[in-house]
Amino acid sequence: MANKCGCWSVLKRGVKTAACSSSAARDSANAIPRTSLVYDAAAATETRYLNASNRELCAPNEAKLSSDNPDPPPDEGKPPRPLLQFTFQELKSATGNFRPDSILGEGGFGYVFKGWIEENGTGPAKPGSGITVAVKSLKPDGLQGHREWVAEVDFLGQLHHQNLVKLIGYCIEDDQRLLVYEFMTRGSLENHLFRRTIPLPWVKRIKIALGAAKGLAFLHGGPEPVIYRDFKTSNILLDSEYNAKLSDFGLAKAGPQGDKTHVSTRVVGTYGYAAPEYVMTGHLTSKSDVYSFGVVLLEILTGRRSMDKKRPSGEQNLVAWARPYLADKRKLYQLVDPRLELNYSIKAVQKVSQLAHNCLGRDPKSRPTMDEVVKMLTPLLDLGDLAILSYHHTRLSQQGRRTKKKSNEGLHHHGHRLISNVNGSSKSLMMVRGSPLNASGKEQRCK
Repeated sequence: MANKCGCWSVLKRGVKTAACSSSAARDSANAIPRTSLVYDAAAATETRYLNASNRELCAPNEAKLSSDNPDPPPDEGKPPRPLLQFTFQELKSATGNFRPDSILGEGGFGYVFKGWIEENGTGPAKPGSGITVAVKSLKPDGLQGHREWVAEVDFLGQLHHQNLVKLIGYCIEDDQRLLVYEFMTRGSLENHLFRRTIPLPWVKRIKIALGAAKGLAFLHGGPEPVIYRDFKTSNILLDSEYNAKLSDFGLAKAGPQGDKTHVSTRVVGTYGYAAPEYVMTGHLTSKSDVYSFGVVLLEILTGRRSMDKKRPSGEQNLVAWARPYLADKRKLYQLVDPRLELNYSIKAVQKVSQLAHNCLGRDPKSRPTMDEVVKMLTPLLDLGDLAILSYHHTRLSQQGRRTKKKSNEGLHHHGHRLISNVNGSSKSLMMVRGSPLNASGKEQRCK
Protein backbone atom coordinates (compact mmCIF):
# COMPACT_ATOMS: atom_id res chain seq x y z
CA MET A 1 0.00 0.00 0.00
CA ALA A 2 2.78 2.41 0.89
CA ASN A 3 4.41 2.17 -2.49
CA LYS A 4 1.09 2.85 -4.23
CA CYS A 5 0.48 6.26 -2.67
CA GLY A 6 2.21 9.10 -4.46
CA CYS A 7 2.46 12.72 -3.47
CA TRP A 8 2.63 15.39 -6.13
CA SER A 9 6.44 15.50 -6.20
CA VAL A 10 6.57 11.80 -7.00
CA LEU A 11 3.95 12.20 -9.70
CA LYS A 12 5.81 15.06 -11.37
CA ARG A 13 8.94 12.92 -11.65
CA GLY A 14 6.85 10.12 -13.14
CA VAL A 15 5.18 12.48 -15.62
CA LYS A 16 8.51 13.86 -16.78
CA THR A 17 10.02 10.43 -17.26
CA ALA A 18 6.99 9.00 -19.02
CA ALA A 19 6.62 12.00 -21.30
CA CYS A 20 10.10 11.40 -22.68
CA SER A 21 9.40 7.77 -23.46
CA SER A 22 5.75 7.97 -24.54
CA SER A 23 6.43 8.49 -28.23
CA ALA A 24 8.48 5.31 -28.37
CA ALA A 25 5.74 3.27 -26.75
CA ARG A 26 2.77 4.09 -28.97
CA ASP A 27 2.35 0.48 -30.00
CA SER A 28 2.32 -0.87 -26.46
CA ALA A 29 0.54 -4.21 -26.06
CA ASN A 30 -1.31 -2.70 -23.12
CA ALA A 31 -3.07 -0.10 -25.24
CA ILE A 32 -6.83 0.17 -24.84
CA PRO A 33 -8.35 -1.84 -27.71
CA ARG A 34 -10.04 0.66 -30.01
CA THR A 35 -12.05 -2.05 -31.71
CA SER A 36 -13.90 -2.64 -28.45
CA LEU A 37 -15.25 0.91 -28.43
CA VAL A 38 -17.79 0.47 -31.21
CA TYR A 39 -21.22 2.01 -30.66
CA ASP A 40 -23.92 3.87 -32.57
CA ALA A 41 -22.29 6.25 -35.05
CA ALA A 42 -25.03 8.89 -34.90
CA ALA A 43 -24.94 8.99 -31.11
CA ALA A 44 -21.15 9.22 -31.21
CA THR A 45 -21.25 12.16 -33.61
CA GLU A 46 -23.76 14.00 -31.42
CA THR A 47 -21.73 13.27 -28.28
CA ARG A 48 -18.54 14.54 -29.86
CA TYR A 49 -20.29 17.70 -31.06
CA LEU A 50 -21.93 18.46 -27.74
CA ASN A 51 -19.30 17.25 -25.27
CA ALA A 52 -15.92 18.00 -26.86
CA SER A 53 -14.12 19.99 -24.21
CA ASN A 54 -11.68 22.05 -26.26
CA ARG A 55 -11.69 21.31 -29.96
CA GLU A 56 -14.37 23.69 -31.24
CA LEU A 57 -12.56 26.94 -30.52
CA CYS A 58 -9.04 25.71 -31.25
CA ALA A 59 -7.44 26.29 -34.64
CA PRO A 60 -6.79 23.02 -36.53
CA ASN A 61 -3.03 22.98 -35.93
CA GLU A 62 -3.06 24.91 -32.68
CA ALA A 63 -3.66 21.89 -30.49
CA LYS A 64 -0.53 20.17 -31.72
CA LEU A 65 1.77 23.19 -31.98
CA SER A 66 0.85 25.17 -28.87
CA SER A 67 3.39 25.31 -26.06
CA ASP A 68 0.86 26.60 -23.57
CA ASN A 69 1.79 24.40 -20.62
CA PRO A 70 -0.56 24.27 -17.64
CA ASP A 71 0.26 26.60 -14.82
CA PRO A 72 0.89 25.30 -11.32
CA PRO A 73 -2.19 25.32 -9.11
CA PRO A 74 -2.55 27.71 -6.20
CA ASP A 75 -0.77 26.78 -3.00
CA GLU A 76 -3.25 26.94 -0.13
CA GLY A 77 -0.66 26.10 2.49
CA LYS A 78 -2.05 22.60 2.92
CA PRO A 79 -0.22 19.36 2.17
CA PRO A 80 -1.58 17.73 -0.99
CA ARG A 81 -3.88 14.78 -0.51
CA PRO A 82 -2.02 11.57 -1.33
CA LEU A 83 -3.12 10.20 -4.68
CA LEU A 84 -3.21 6.48 -5.35
CA GLN A 85 -0.94 5.26 -8.11
CA PHE A 86 -2.61 2.50 -10.14
CA THR A 87 -1.08 0.11 -12.60
CA PHE A 88 -2.63 -0.16 -16.03
CA GLN A 89 -3.48 -3.82 -15.44
CA GLU A 90 -5.35 -2.94 -12.22
CA LEU A 91 -7.55 -0.42 -14.01
CA LYS A 92 -8.00 -2.76 -16.95
CA SER A 93 -9.35 -5.42 -14.58
CA ALA A 94 -11.39 -2.87 -12.59
CA THR A 95 -13.28 -1.83 -15.73
CA GLY A 96 -13.76 -5.33 -17.15
CA ASN A 97 -11.11 -4.85 -19.83
CA PHE A 98 -12.54 -1.43 -20.74
CA ARG A 99 -15.58 -3.10 -22.20
CA PRO A 100 -18.03 -0.94 -24.20
CA ASP A 101 -20.95 -1.40 -21.80
CA SER A 102 -18.91 0.25 -19.04
CA ILE A 103 -18.47 3.51 -20.99
CA LEU A 104 -19.94 6.46 -19.08
CA GLY A 105 -19.12 9.12 -21.64
CA GLU A 106 -16.66 10.61 -24.09
CA GLY A 107 -15.09 14.04 -24.36
CA GLY A 108 -12.17 15.73 -26.05
CA PHE A 109 -9.90 14.02 -23.52
CA GLY A 110 -10.96 10.42 -24.09
CA TYR A 111 -13.39 7.80 -22.81
CA VAL A 112 -14.69 7.48 -19.26
CA PHE A 113 -15.34 3.97 -17.92
CA LYS A 114 -17.15 2.72 -14.84
CA GLY A 115 -15.11 0.46 -12.57
CA TRP A 116 -14.72 -0.96 -9.08
CA ILE A 117 -11.67 -0.93 -6.81
CA GLU A 118 -10.91 -2.19 -3.32
CA GLU A 119 -11.87 0.09 -0.46
CA ASN A 120 -8.38 0.24 1.01
CA GLY A 121 -6.17 -0.18 -2.01
CA THR A 122 -5.72 -0.01 -5.74
CA GLY A 123 -6.66 -3.57 -6.57
CA PRO A 124 -9.71 -4.27 -8.74
CA ALA A 125 -12.95 -5.38 -7.09
CA LYS A 126 -15.92 -7.34 -8.38
CA PRO A 127 -18.68 -5.24 -9.94
CA GLY A 128 -21.02 -4.00 -7.24
CA SER A 129 -18.45 -4.36 -4.46
CA GLY A 130 -15.70 -2.14 -3.09
CA ILE A 131 -15.70 1.45 -4.32
CA THR A 132 -17.32 2.51 -7.57
CA VAL A 133 -15.06 4.79 -9.61
CA ALA A 134 -14.95 6.57 -12.94
CA VAL A 135 -11.80 5.88 -14.95
CA LYS A 136 -10.88 8.43 -17.60
CA SER A 137 -8.46 7.27 -20.28
CA LEU A 138 -6.36 9.65 -22.35
CA LYS A 139 -6.53 9.16 -26.09
CA PRO A 140 -3.02 7.95 -26.95
CA ASP A 141 -2.54 10.26 -29.93
CA GLY A 142 -1.44 13.74 -29.02
CA LEU A 143 0.55 16.12 -26.85
CA GLN A 144 -2.60 18.16 -26.25
CA GLY A 145 -4.25 15.33 -24.31
CA HIS A 146 -1.14 14.75 -22.22
CA ARG A 147 -1.01 18.43 -21.30
CA GLU A 148 -4.63 18.31 -20.19
CA TRP A 149 -3.97 15.14 -18.23
CA VAL A 150 -1.16 16.88 -16.34
CA ALA A 151 -3.40 19.89 -15.68
CA GLU A 152 -6.10 17.60 -14.26
CA VAL A 153 -3.68 16.11 -11.74
CA ASP A 154 -2.07 19.50 -11.15
CA PHE A 155 -5.26 21.16 -9.99
CA LEU A 156 -7.42 18.37 -8.57
CA GLY A 157 -4.43 16.89 -6.79
CA GLN A 158 -4.27 19.99 -4.59
CA LEU A 159 -7.69 21.67 -4.74
CA HIS A 160 -10.25 20.18 -2.36
CA HIS A 161 -13.84 21.38 -2.11
CA GLN A 162 -17.25 19.78 -1.77
CA ASN A 163 -18.26 21.15 -5.17
CA LEU A 164 -15.23 19.82 -7.04
CA VAL A 165 -15.09 16.19 -8.11
CA LYS A 166 -12.64 14.12 -6.07
CA LEU A 167 -9.57 12.75 -7.83
CA ILE A 168 -8.65 9.40 -6.28
CA GLY A 169 -5.55 8.51 -8.25
CA TYR A 170 -3.81 8.14 -11.58
CA CYS A 171 -1.94 5.75 -13.83
CA ILE A 172 1.08 6.70 -15.94
CA GLU A 173 2.62 3.66 -17.56
CA ASP A 174 4.32 3.60 -20.97
CA ASP A 175 1.99 5.64 -23.18
CA GLN A 176 -1.04 5.11 -20.93
CA ARG A 177 -2.51 8.08 -19.07
CA LEU A 178 -5.53 7.41 -16.87
CA LEU A 179 -7.26 9.22 -14.03
CA VAL A 180 -9.50 7.70 -11.36
CA TYR A 181 -12.34 9.79 -9.91
CA GLU A 182 -15.14 9.29 -7.46
CA PHE A 183 -18.20 7.95 -9.27
CA MET A 184 -21.03 10.46 -9.56
CA THR A 185 -24.27 8.51 -9.34
CA ARG A 186 -26.58 10.78 -11.32
CA GLY A 187 -24.24 11.68 -14.15
CA SER A 188 -24.08 15.11 -15.72
CA LEU A 189 -26.45 18.07 -15.62
CA GLU A 190 -26.52 17.89 -19.41
CA ASN A 191 -28.17 14.46 -19.30
CA HIS A 192 -30.84 15.62 -16.85
CA LEU A 193 -31.68 18.79 -18.77
CA PHE A 194 -31.60 17.53 -22.34
CA ARG A 195 -31.67 13.73 -22.50
CA ARG A 196 -34.22 12.69 -19.88
CA THR A 197 -37.95 12.53 -20.61
CA ILE A 198 -38.81 13.51 -17.03
CA PRO A 199 -37.98 17.21 -16.52
CA LEU A 200 -35.59 18.16 -13.74
CA PRO A 201 -37.66 19.81 -10.96
CA TRP A 202 -37.20 23.53 -10.38
CA VAL A 203 -35.86 23.24 -6.82
CA LYS A 204 -33.21 20.76 -7.96
CA ARG A 205 -32.21 23.10 -10.78
CA ILE A 206 -31.62 25.91 -8.28
CA LYS A 207 -29.71 23.57 -5.97
CA ILE A 208 -27.44 22.48 -8.82
CA ALA A 209 -26.87 26.06 -9.99
CA LEU A 210 -25.95 27.09 -6.45
CA GLY A 211 -23.54 24.17 -5.98
CA ALA A 212 -21.81 24.87 -9.29
CA ALA A 213 -21.58 28.56 -8.39
CA LYS A 214 -19.91 27.66 -5.09
CA GLY A 215 -17.38 25.54 -6.95
CA LEU A 216 -16.46 28.43 -9.24
CA ALA A 217 -16.39 30.88 -6.33
CA PHE A 218 -13.91 28.62 -4.56
CA LEU A 219 -11.64 28.51 -7.61
CA HIS A 220 -11.75 32.28 -8.06
CA GLY A 221 -11.43 33.17 -4.40
CA GLY A 222 -8.10 31.65 -3.44
CA PRO A 223 -4.87 33.59 -2.92
CA GLU A 224 -3.87 32.35 -6.39
CA PRO A 225 -7.14 32.21 -8.34
CA VAL A 226 -7.91 29.52 -10.88
CA ILE A 227 -9.92 30.13 -14.05
CA TYR A 228 -11.92 27.03 -14.95
CA ARG A 229 -12.27 27.94 -18.65
CA ASP A 230 -14.65 25.13 -19.63
CA PHE A 231 -17.79 25.62 -17.55
CA LYS A 232 -20.74 23.83 -19.19
CA THR A 233 -23.54 21.42 -18.32
CA SER A 234 -21.61 18.29 -19.33
CA ASN A 235 -18.85 19.20 -16.84
CA ILE A 236 -21.25 19.56 -13.91
CA LEU A 237 -21.67 16.14 -12.31
CA LEU A 238 -24.30 15.16 -9.73
CA ASP A 239 -24.18 12.80 -6.78
CA SER A 240 -27.16 10.85 -5.43
CA GLU A 241 -28.49 13.97 -3.64
CA TYR A 242 -28.11 16.22 -6.70
CA ASN A 243 -25.10 18.00 -5.22
CA ALA A 244 -23.15 19.55 -8.09
CA LYS A 245 -19.42 19.01 -8.56
CA LEU A 246 -17.20 20.48 -11.26
CA SER A 247 -15.18 17.99 -13.29
CA ASP A 248 -12.69 18.04 -16.18
CA PHE A 249 -9.95 20.49 -15.21
CA GLY A 250 -7.92 19.87 -18.36
CA LEU A 251 -8.35 23.48 -19.50
CA ALA A 252 -8.06 25.13 -16.08
CA LYS A 253 -5.62 28.04 -15.92
CA ALA A 254 -3.96 29.94 -13.10
CA GLY A 255 -5.46 33.43 -12.98
CA PRO A 256 -3.67 36.80 -13.25
CA GLN A 257 -1.36 37.76 -10.41
CA GLY A 258 -0.33 41.10 -8.94
CA ASP A 259 -1.29 44.08 -11.06
CA LYS A 260 -2.11 41.98 -14.12
CA THR A 261 -5.69 42.23 -15.30
CA HIS A 262 -5.83 39.10 -17.44
CA VAL A 263 -4.01 36.05 -18.70
CA SER A 264 -3.20 35.90 -22.40
CA THR A 265 -3.69 32.39 -23.75
CA ARG A 266 -4.77 30.42 -26.77
CA VAL A 267 -8.52 30.32 -27.23
CA VAL A 268 -10.00 26.98 -26.25
CA GLY A 269 -13.34 26.00 -24.82
CA THR A 270 -16.77 25.08 -26.10
CA TYR A 271 -18.57 27.25 -28.63
CA GLY A 272 -21.70 28.77 -27.13
CA TYR A 273 -20.23 29.00 -23.61
CA ALA A 274 -17.04 31.03 -24.12
CA ALA A 275 -17.11 34.74 -23.31
CA PRO A 276 -17.01 36.91 -26.46
CA GLU A 277 -14.08 39.05 -25.31
CA TYR A 278 -12.03 35.90 -24.65
CA VAL A 279 -12.82 34.50 -28.09
CA MET A 280 -11.85 37.77 -29.79
CA THR A 281 -8.69 38.64 -27.83
CA GLY A 282 -7.50 35.57 -25.93
CA HIS A 283 -7.59 37.66 -22.74
CA LEU A 284 -8.79 35.38 -19.94
CA THR A 285 -10.17 36.55 -16.57
CA SER A 286 -12.44 35.14 -13.90
CA LYS A 287 -15.26 37.10 -15.56
CA SER A 288 -14.89 34.72 -18.51
CA ASP A 289 -16.13 31.96 -16.19
CA VAL A 290 -18.95 34.23 -15.01
CA TYR A 291 -20.17 34.60 -18.59
CA SER A 292 -20.12 30.81 -19.03
CA PHE A 293 -22.10 30.49 -15.81
CA GLY A 294 -24.69 32.86 -17.25
CA VAL A 295 -25.07 30.60 -20.28
CA VAL A 296 -25.57 27.53 -18.09
CA LEU A 297 -28.06 29.47 -15.96
CA LEU A 298 -30.03 30.15 -19.15
CA GLU A 299 -29.95 26.45 -20.02
CA ILE A 300 -31.26 25.61 -16.55
CA LEU A 301 -34.01 28.21 -16.88
CA THR A 302 -35.11 27.38 -20.43
CA GLY A 303 -34.31 23.69 -20.88
CA ARG A 304 -32.60 24.66 -24.16
CA ARG A 305 -29.03 23.98 -25.25
CA SER A 306 -26.56 26.84 -25.64
CA MET A 307 -26.27 25.89 -29.31
CA ASP A 308 -28.97 23.86 -31.04
CA LYS A 309 -28.81 23.48 -34.83
CA LYS A 310 -32.19 21.75 -34.83
CA ARG A 311 -34.04 24.95 -33.89
CA PRO A 312 -35.06 27.76 -36.29
CA SER A 313 -32.24 30.07 -37.35
CA GLY A 314 -33.18 32.82 -34.90
CA GLU A 315 -33.23 30.43 -31.95
CA GLN A 316 -30.09 28.33 -32.47
CA ASN A 317 -27.88 30.54 -30.28
CA LEU A 318 -29.49 30.56 -26.84
CA VAL A 319 -27.94 33.81 -25.60
CA ALA A 320 -28.86 35.76 -28.72
CA TRP A 321 -32.43 34.43 -28.62
CA ALA A 322 -32.94 35.02 -24.88
CA ARG A 323 -31.48 38.54 -24.49
CA PRO A 324 -34.67 40.43 -25.50
CA TYR A 325 -36.75 38.36 -23.07
CA LEU A 326 -34.31 38.87 -20.19
CA ALA A 327 -34.57 42.63 -20.58
CA ASP A 328 -38.39 42.67 -20.51
CA LYS A 329 -40.15 41.62 -17.29
CA ARG A 330 -43.39 41.07 -19.18
CA LYS A 331 -41.77 38.54 -21.52
CA LEU A 332 -39.30 36.72 -19.29
CA TYR A 333 -41.79 33.97 -18.39
CA GLN A 334 -41.69 32.90 -22.04
CA LEU A 335 -38.15 31.72 -21.32
CA VAL A 336 -39.13 29.17 -18.69
CA ASP A 337 -38.86 25.51 -19.67
CA PRO A 338 -42.45 24.59 -20.67
CA ARG A 339 -41.96 21.07 -19.34
CA LEU A 340 -42.03 22.49 -15.81
CA GLU A 341 -45.73 23.26 -16.31
CA LEU A 342 -45.83 26.23 -13.88
CA ASN A 343 -44.06 24.23 -11.15
CA TYR A 344 -41.54 26.97 -10.46
CA SER A 345 -41.19 29.96 -8.16
CA ILE A 346 -42.26 33.26 -9.74
CA LYS A 347 -39.80 35.32 -7.70
CA ALA A 348 -37.00 32.85 -8.34
CA VAL A 349 -37.55 33.03 -12.10
CA GLN A 350 -37.36 36.82 -11.89
CA LYS A 351 -34.14 36.67 -9.87
CA VAL A 352 -32.54 33.98 -12.05
CA SER A 353 -33.42 35.91 -15.21
CA GLN A 354 -31.89 39.10 -13.82
CA LEU A 355 -28.81 37.21 -12.66
CA ALA A 356 -28.34 35.56 -16.06
CA HIS A 357 -28.70 38.99 -17.70
CA ASN A 358 -26.00 40.40 -15.42
CA CYS A 359 -23.63 37.46 -15.95
CA LEU A 360 -23.99 37.80 -19.72
CA GLY A 361 -23.15 41.50 -19.73
CA ARG A 362 -21.10 42.50 -22.75
CA ASP A 363 -18.72 44.49 -20.53
CA PRO A 364 -16.82 41.96 -18.38
CA LYS A 365 -16.37 44.51 -15.60
CA SER A 366 -20.14 44.83 -15.22
CA ARG A 367 -20.58 41.14 -14.50
CA PRO A 368 -20.91 40.05 -10.85
CA THR A 369 -18.29 38.00 -9.06
CA MET A 370 -19.07 34.37 -8.31
CA ASP A 371 -19.26 35.23 -4.60
CA GLU A 372 -22.01 37.70 -5.44
CA VAL A 373 -23.73 35.05 -7.58
CA VAL A 374 -23.74 32.63 -4.63
CA LYS A 375 -25.33 35.27 -2.39
CA MET A 376 -28.04 35.93 -4.96
CA LEU A 377 -28.87 32.26 -5.51
CA THR A 378 -28.88 31.09 -1.88
CA PRO A 379 -32.27 32.61 -0.85
CA LEU A 380 -33.99 31.18 -3.93
CA LEU A 381 -33.98 27.64 -2.53
CA ASP A 382 -36.67 28.47 0.04
CA LEU A 383 -39.16 30.40 -2.11
CA GLY A 384 -42.57 28.76 -2.22
CA ASP A 385 -44.49 31.12 -4.49
CA LEU A 386 -45.15 28.53 -7.16
CA ALA A 387 -46.59 29.82 -10.40
CA ILE A 388 -49.14 26.99 -10.45
CA LEU A 389 -50.58 28.13 -7.10
CA SER A 390 -50.84 31.69 -8.36
CA TYR A 391 -52.46 30.40 -11.54
CA HIS A 392 -55.10 28.40 -9.63
CA HIS A 393 -55.78 31.36 -7.34
CA THR A 394 -56.26 33.63 -10.35
CA ARG A 395 -58.53 31.10 -12.05
CA LEU A 396 -60.71 30.79 -8.95
CA SER A 397 -60.94 34.56 -8.61
CA GLN A 398 -61.87 34.94 -12.27
CA GLN A 399 -64.47 32.18 -12.03
CA GLY A 400 -65.95 33.82 -8.94
CA ARG A 401 -66.21 37.18 -10.71
CA ARG A 402 -67.76 35.59 -13.80
CA THR A 403 -70.30 33.69 -11.68
CA LYS A 404 -71.27 36.82 -9.79
CA LYS A 405 -71.53 38.80 -13.03
CA LYS A 406 -73.77 36.18 -14.67
CA SER A 407 -75.94 36.03 -11.57
CA ASN A 408 -76.36 39.79 -11.51
CA GLU A 409 -77.10 39.94 -15.22
CA GLY A 410 -79.74 37.20 -14.90
CA LEU A 411 -81.47 38.90 -11.98
CA HIS A 412 -81.42 42.26 -13.71
CA HIS A 413 -83.01 40.70 -16.81
CA HIS A 414 -85.66 38.94 -14.65
CA GLY A 415 -86.60 42.17 -12.92
CA HIS A 416 -86.88 44.02 -16.21
CA ARG A 417 -89.21 41.33 -17.61
CA LEU A 418 -91.54 41.62 -14.59
CA ILE A 419 -91.79 45.37 -15.00
CA SER A 420 -92.78 44.97 -18.66
CA ASN A 421 -95.37 42.29 -17.96
CA VAL A 422 -97.21 44.19 -15.25
CA ASN A 423 -97.46 47.35 -17.38
CA GLY A 424 -96.09 49.79 -14.84
CA SER A 425 -98.42 48.88 -11.92
CA SER A 426 -97.46 49.51 -8.33
CA LYS A 427 -97.00 45.78 -7.85
CA SER A 428 -94.18 45.75 -10.45
CA LEU A 429 -92.36 48.54 -8.62
CA MET A 430 -92.73 46.55 -5.40
CA MET A 431 -91.15 43.54 -7.12
CA VAL A 432 -88.13 45.56 -8.26
CA ARG A 433 -87.67 47.07 -4.82
CA GLY A 434 -87.95 43.63 -3.22
CA SER A 435 -85.62 41.82 -5.61
CA PRO A 436 -81.97 40.93 -4.80
CA LEU A 437 -81.05 43.98 -6.87
CA ASN A 438 -82.62 46.15 -4.19
CA ALA A 439 -80.38 47.42 -1.42
CA SER A 440 -82.52 45.77 1.27
CA GLY A 441 -81.72 42.36 -0.15
CA LYS A 442 -85.13 41.00 1.02
CA GLU A 443 -86.90 38.71 -1.40
CA GLN A 444 -90.65 39.56 -2.00
CA ARG A 445 -93.33 37.44 -3.58
CA CYS A 446 -95.72 38.81 -6.14
CA LYS A 447 -99.35 38.40 -5.07
